[in-house]
Amino acid sequence: MELNLSSKALTNLKTPPLVPKPTSRTLSNPSKSLCLASLHRLPRASFSLSSSDSLKLTTSRKVLAMSVGSSRDLEMSNLTALSPLDGRYWGKVKDLASSMSEFGLIYFRVLVEIKWLLKLSRIAEITEVPSFSKEAEAYLQVIIDGFSMDDALEVKKIERVTNHDVKAVEYFLKQKCDSHPEIAKVLEFFHFACTSEDINNLSHGLMLQEALTSVILPSMDELIKSISLMAKEFAYVPMLSRTHGQPASPTTLGKEMAIFAVRLSEERRYLAETKIKGKFAGAVGNYNAHISAYPNIDWPHVAEEFVTSLGLTFNPYVTQIEPHDYMARLFNTISQFNNILIDFDRDIWSYISLGYFKQITKAGEIGSSTMPHKVNPIDFENSEGNLGKANAELAFLSMKLPVSRMQRDLTDSTVLRNMGGALGHSLLAYKSAIQGIRKLQVNEARLKEDLEQTWEVLAEPIQTVMRRYGVPEPYEKLKELTRGRAVNEESIREFIKGLDLPEEAKSQLLKLTPHTYVGAAASLALAVDEALHFGH
Repeated sequence: MELNLSSKALTNLKTPPLVPKPTSRTLSNPSKSLCLASLHRLPRASFSLSSSDSLKLTTSRKVLAMSVGSSRDLEMSNLTALSPLDGRYWGKVKDLASSMSEFGLIYFRVLVEIKWLLKLSRIAEITEVPSFSKEAEAYLQVIIDGFSMDDALEVKKIERVTNHDVKAVEYFLKQKCDSHPEIAKVLEFFHFACTSEDINNLSHGLMLQEALTSVILPSMDELIKSISLMAKEFAYVPMLSRTHGQPASPTTLGKEMAIFAVRLSEERRYLAETKIKGKFAGAVGNYNAHISAYPNIDWPHVAEEFVTSLGLTFNPYVTQIEPHDYMARLFNTISQFNNILIDFDRDIWSYISLGYFKQITKAGEIGSSTMPHKVNPIDFENSEGNLGKANAELAFLSMKLPVSRMQRDLTDSTVLRNMGGALGHSLLAYKSAIQGIRKLQVNEARLKEDLEQTWEVLAEPIQTVMRRYGVPEPYEKLKELTRGRAVNEESIREFIKGLDLPEEAKSQLLKLTPHTYVGAAASLALAVDEALHFGH
């Protein structure tokens, strides 16, 4: 039986035209306008860059470019990457780059700064920022929608002078809007009353939201569906259970797969239900600067409206930073999902070792450099290894991020730049497991062989029926018959025939075999979809 699961100096600045347009070297952003209430999804875009100085947006030598000028350039980048995620495994994790990279962080900072200026223009009490015309709003929106690699590189150029990444975004936006007659009058309201962390925490929240919604959750879903398909496909395939590594009551292969699908689905639901929070309360969380400038505005209410308009959950009780408790919860949930998948990987590895699964081979592939016959379970081993790496990073993130001295220290800043690595190793693991599943082929003959050699597993139903009908010392009698002794079909049947039981009960026991003694396993496997959690 085969399982088939296809499935980028404040000098020499260019003045932008009245309506900015993306350059030809652009990372395309959403086709739809990113309105205040949208979820700000970035596409899984690819782009090529012709000039060598624009090949990469470098932060710790990370490569954002989805495709470069030549395959040789890509191979050279792979060979010099410090992390295998940016090298060897880039092709499998690149979907995370537009949201979890330095480019993604800069993009969302630009978005938040522009949306805050637009929000100020809609507050009647702030007469210094009158309502923008539709043309001015469209101009600002195009800066978001057309944000390109060249734009990101310009922000990095400014940062080399300011040595401040968020201030560089503010200056970039002032430059972009300096030629617009309407927006130019209110340039100082970019970053108004904000501390850098007001911008950053929302940007990090939007990065996580995008990565989860567009990449991580869909990959989890594909994995869960692949395992649930195994559950239904193999619902009726009997298999010897093993507890403590020893033969135990039979089950079906499908029911054991169903367990993993349901466990993973439960954690996936918890992850989808985690509220991604944001703050916008100024330097220490009290709206001090806001109130000093405009004391008659209900700033907590304005902040709540603004944060929720971005699709995030408002956190009113904060210091300079959003305390990151939701991140700890989120990362712990991903870690638990990963723990369950490690359990799955190890079980599948064991079943392959027992011969219960064969692996479909691919022409040209080599399993061992010295043993030509080997077909190793490398996908599940790769998955397990990357899950361990991901969980080590997730555990550090969840323990470190909620801890900050007094109203804040800067230790979270550098740590937050590492979220992509934890998600990247998780994504790689999910894809490896899915790839491994597609290669599996059930070896029913081997499953039947183990069952045929373990008739002693029928001691459980026999002693249970004996208890029902009052036969003395049923457990002890079966223990004497089976413990440490060779038991076969003949000895089991002879024992049953000698029992003082009603003929109907005796007849039912005589019909039992290790292959049929599977209880409700098949029905549990077939009903797996009813227990899965999708669509959140």
